[in-house]
Amino acid sequence: MAQPLSIMSTLALQGVLDVLAPLWATTNPAPAMVFDPTKSISQRIADGVRGDIAILTAAAVDDFIAKGVFAAGSRRDLALSHIGVAVAAGAKRPDISTPDTFRATLLATPSLAYSRAGASGLFFAGLIERLGIAAEVNAKATVIPQGFTGELLKRGEVALAIQQVSELMTVPGIDIIGTLPTEIGEVMTFSAAIFAEAPQPEAARAFMEFLVQGADASLLRAKGLEPV
Repeated sequence: MAQPLSIMSTLALQGVLDVLAPLWATTNPAPAMVFDPTKSISQRIADGVRGDIAILTAAAVDDFIAKGVFAAGSRRDLALSHIGVAVAAGAKRPDISTPDTFRATLLATPSLAYSRAGASGLFFAGLIERLGIAAEVNAKATVIPQGFTGELLKRGEVALAIQQVSELMTVPGIDIIGTLPTEIGEVMTFSAAIFAEAPQPEAARAFMEFLVQGADASLLRAKGLEPV
């Protein structure tokens, strides 16, 4: 393999790939990786950008397989992910244990941040609509186009941050207080697939196998994810 693999990945798997990619690079060219929210990567692919491997939500992967963009049968499920809530380090931890207390916390908080294009942000935007508080929450929300909502906590710009637990964990100096209540939350599956026109399909398959084997339960949990 003469060229680095081209990999596009959701931010939720960045912590895992930050560990595994250097291990791969000990015997192969270091992969060229781009990390962005799921919606941003999906739009880029829809616009015609291609590579070797993409890591997205399982639903997005299946959609691109159906359209012939990803190779049929190449989907590999990597991790399960929960949406979490964080506050600044040492700040008071509001109650988010039930749908009612979570709703009350969102109404009481002076400010919060969520992602415009990430899988967690897309779900959260729909959730506050279903809870009937979208106008109130969005009036005091900072909706970032990409990146980590925890960074706004660290800078003191918001009181709450909403994002995948794995993404919140990448930001030191904040406290993750829990996940969305089971009754209203969603467990997301993140999956990898190979582009149908991947420049290096054999190397891509080898990396996928390396990724599946390397992303074991201990590493996933250390990065805020769960095994499939």
